[in-house]
Amino acid sequence: MTTLDLPAEAADFTAIVGHWETVRPDAPAVTFAGTTRTWAEFARRIRQNAAAQRAAGLRPGDRVAVLDLNHPSCLELTLACAQVGTANAVVNFRLAPPEIVYVVNDSKARILFVGPEFAGAVEQVRDKLPAVEQVIHVGGDGDEYEAWLAAQEPDHEVHPSVPGDCFVQLYTSGTTGFPKGAMLTHSGMLAHSTNVMADFAVDADSRVQVAMPLFHVGGTSYSLLAITAGAQIHLMRLPDPAAALEMVERERITHTFYVPALMAAMLQVPGVAERDFSSVKALSYGASPMPLPVMRGCLKLFPGVMHQVYGMTEQCGVVSSLGPEDHADPAREHLMVSAGTAIHGVEIEVRDPATGEPVPTGEPGEIWVRSAQVMGGYWGKPEATAAAITSDGWLRSGDGGHIDAEGYVYVTDRIKDMIISGGENIYSAEIERVLAEHPSVGDVAVIGVPDERWGEVPKAVVVPAPGAEIDEAALLAWCREQLASFKCPKSVDVLDELPRNPTGKVLKKDLRKPYWEGKDRQVV
Repeated sequence: MTTLDLPAEAADFTAIVGHWETVRPDAPAVTFAGTTRTWAEFARRIRQNAAAQRAAGLRPGDRVAVLDLNHPSCLELTLACAQVGTANAVVNFRLAPPEIVYVVNDSKARILFVGPEFAGAVEQVRDKLPAVEQVIHVGGDGDEYEAWLAAQEPDHEVHPSVPGDCFVQLYTSGTTGFPKGAMLTHSGMLAHSTNVMADFAVDADSRVQVAMPLFHVGGTSYSLLAITAGAQIHLMRLPDPAAALEMVERERITHTFYVPALMAAMLQVPGVAERDFSSVKALSYGASPMPLPVMRGCLKLFPGVMHQVYGMTEQCGVVSSLGPEDHADPAREHLMVSAGTAIHGVEIEVRDPATGEPVPTGEPGEIWVRSAQVMGGYWGKPEATAAAITSDGWLRSGDGGHIDAEGYVYVTDRIKDMIISGGENIYSAEIERVLAEHPSVGDVAVIGVPDERWGEVPKAVVVPAPGAEIDEAALLAWCREQLASFKCPKSVDVLDELPRNPTGKVLKKDLRKPYWEGKDRQVV
């Protein structure tokens, strides 16, 4: 194993790539679609990209944007931006055309890199992208990216970055409005990489599968973690459950990150229980709650390696982890719904969302996080930045939760999704976990609806499991067996599917809207 050893003044991602190019030039860096590039080859392409950016007239502070499924060009762009002083705004490819227009225009990207699946959509909205000077097609029969690189000799000039320079810009989900561009910096991303390396034993011998989209921290931050460690990246174009498992077995993957929905699908892959996943040393999962039935199935499939992680774009990724030993202790099964404890280099507190004062141990409030991983701010939104980051460096997550006496963090809900019924604070995620355990429930969301006596009360909105029918009385009785009466839903709605945003988060504002029209409460 070769370790990363850079002086603090050289600790940026251009220096990191140069380090691994020097000490491991012939070692594999990135594998994608059957092609593997060594660190020397990867570094050369990054420098050609930097030269092409400069030839196009890009200057420090400018933005480029990528609208594509996962492709190595996105990583090359991000790392070339680190060298030039520009920033890569990675667009969520699941967005609708008007949302794509918003993000590209918000970023002020001068060049837009587009995958073949999205060429038609971009052509339709091209006249609505005034800042975009050039569209470059990546991959497929109409590829222009390789020629764009090949026209340049590698550029070794490095913009004298400072730790707070932004080189990648990821957009938050925007469940209540337009997404905001989180400016992720050299110092923040490097802190995230080193903190996670310390807790998850990622090193130059690791084989890191990147299955999540690069528009998400689970894709880009996980890739930059591997690059910092000098590990080999195995990049997937899409997070297909069967293909991901086949890759884990074939390539002897040691580290990966999945979301619970993908892991639920993996349990349904034919013959999955007979596969050999013994190479895996750390399987992280997060970004949404894991239903306990899915967790129990995955613990059989991946014993002794699962880490539940909690994080956010504004902190470059992971801030807490529940390790394998906590998953395996039957005497402490309550920890399975915990997000674990703060990772190396991170402080987590729970504060009163109104006053900002710390609350007593075990009491609910808003989760605040402080670390060197914090973003540089929201692009072009100084007021939103000031509202999110305090003068002493605490990031207000917007998540509700509590911390127990042992330091375990429990994420209960978004603060805005908290239901206040008769003066009692009710967190819908707690009710959702109970309902998800019922065999007739395939998907669930709990919202607050108006009530003349209590102000608002919980309502369950459920999607039946395949082949099942919903019995409202039985579901309500199930809740009464496991929850305090004031927390129990007072009614049940049945839908074919829940409304979700492009990253898969339930749009509770859409579920609430019909019930609050004409009421005093503002629906967000």
